[in-house]
Amino acid sequence: MIYFRISLSLLTCLCISGCGPLALVSAVGTTVNNAAYNAAERDLNSSQPSREVQAMNVAIANMNLGVEYMRQGAYEDALGKLNRSILAKPDFAPTYNILGLLYQKLGDPITAENNFKKSMELDPTDSSTYNNYGLFLCHNNRLKEAEKMFLDAANNPYYDSPEIAFTNAGICLLDSKPEDSEKYFKQALRKDSDYSHALIQMIDISYNRSEYGLAHQYLKRYKKNTHHTPKSLWLGVRIASELKNKDDLASYALLLRNKYPDSKEAKLMSEWNF
Repeated sequence: MIYFRISLSLLTCLCISGCGPLALVSAVGTTVNNAAYNAAERDLNSSQPSREVQAMNVAIANMNLGVEYMRQGAYEDALGKLNRSILAKPDFAPTYNILGLLYQKLGDPITAENNFKKSMELDPTDSSTYNNYGLFLCHNNRLKEAEKMFLDAANNPYYDSPEIAFTNAGICLLDSKPEDSEKYFKQALRKDSDYSHALIQMIDISYNRSEYGLAHQYLKRYKKNTHHTPKSLWLGVRIASELKNKDDLASYALLLRNKYPDSKEAKLMSEWNF
């Protein structure tokens, strides 16, 4: 079966449970099967689109509005748009995926899980749902199930962002299976050598193992492709200190102090003996 992918702009860190230590990466991608795509192609030569295509257009439009309302924190409005999407096309799997994320944010785990499962039932090939369901399972401490979902997502040849799922698997298993966790971060970097969420984890792991040179190399790759965060700057300060690199230490410390003065990392730095 051939799949036609409509890409959405929701690719972000979603802190579902109050922004705790796990910041798993939630990915939303929508996959429409070839029947819908062929129907759309047929209508290119028609002055009036078919009911199927009209329904698909309404479903996608309302789904996108629902995503945007979610971004803004307007969850009631988001729910209304997503329900309209389902009303227009009850078998449109991507909307159930997003409903799963929404109900997770609303603190309704039963409805969230039901929606993730419905999405996977309707479209077993859309790895974004497997990834997001894995995120849900991880936050509910169902780690073995979560790991399976992330790996199912990552190993799907249709998935264009396997580094996201591998990284989520690594973050989910940081405490329970640290060796497997590191393995998944490295697999993510084999898929995308500049993927910042995996790089920051490898910086942290290398630093905590006293492999300061390796941590420095990962940090160089990280800062080349993304903006610093309080965590990366605080790691930079400590790595530079261990490597006796006074220039880097001063640079990272200044950035952390000036850009994120109220962060917990800035507070830790103020209490730290250079």
